[in-house]
Amino acid sequence: MGVTRLVSRRRQDPGTKWARIAMAVLATVGVIDTGSITLKRWGFLGELTCPMGADGCDKVLNSSWGTLINGIPLSLVGLIAYISILLMTLMPLLPGLQENKADLSRRTWWGLFTLSTSMAAFSAVLLGLAVLKIQAFCFFCVLSASLSILLLVLSIVGGGWEDSGILAFRGVLLATVVLLGSLIWISAVDSGRSANVGEKVGVPPAVTNESSIAALALAEHLAVGGAVMYSAYWCPHCHEQKELFGKQASQQLIVVECATDGQNNQADLCRSKRLEGFPSWEINGEIDSGVKPLSILADLSGYQGSREF
Repeated sequence: MGVTRLVSRRRQDPGTKWARIAMAVLATVGVIDTGSITLKRWGFLGELTCPMGADGCDKVLNSSWGTLINGIPLSLVGLIAYISILLMTLMPLLPGLQENKADLSRRTWWGLFTLSTSMAAFSAVLLGLAVLKIQAFCFFCVLSASLSILLLVLSIVGGGWEDSGILAFRGVLLATVVLLGSLIWISAVDSGRSANVGEKVGVPPAVTNESSIAALALAEHLAVGGAVMYSAYWCPHCHEQKELFGKQASQQLIVVECATDGQNNQADLCRSKRLEGFPSWEINGEIDSGVKPLSILADLSGYQGSREF
């Protein structure tokens, strides 16, 4: 008995071509979206303008779920996915691949459907996470989710599938697997987060490292000199900066909470400073963003004491 295969019935259908082109355009927008976020996380780009306020975007993208293992930003996964979509949409349209166009078209439509289904399902979970758990709105995340859904619709419309029943069955099965995997991942991250972060809303996690004598002296020097660290309780990089000082020294710093839902926040002051990210240091009237080694902070503030940090 022969094996029935689900194939695209339109080989030279203009409809298929316009769908591919439309998907290529959407994938390009996705590459720009996720690429910008990734480059910002790696420090190659400055502050991104986030419609409807930057606080929500920063809160979502800098949350525990915004980073994978070894500090790899989640946006990098999206970037790779959009690049893959772009390549699969363009391959059958290239002049040098016309000989195997029919087979290539069938295979790439399957790839487009599989990848866009996975992206749409995962994006739905991430949106739910942002709304229900993180409780913040991120324009870039909504844009990526919208692109994923549109790509899925176009892959269904443009593929010209013979058996819609098999297509639906495989799509639902794949989406279910992705949804379950996503929920397991979210729960695992949440468990680790609960073990390390204070339960009070708006309160940063406790600093655990012990402070050296030099770190204590530097912290006191910064405080006396009026140096300010602008922070957000949900910002992992802010916590990293405090851990460099250690528990005792970080308590000596002048730290301004910038998150609008943070405890004792001074969000209006932070907005007036036009900060480019968290943490941001204001030393001698100059603002510099990013986690700073203690030696750099010593140089910026004119610290002359011991540097055995």
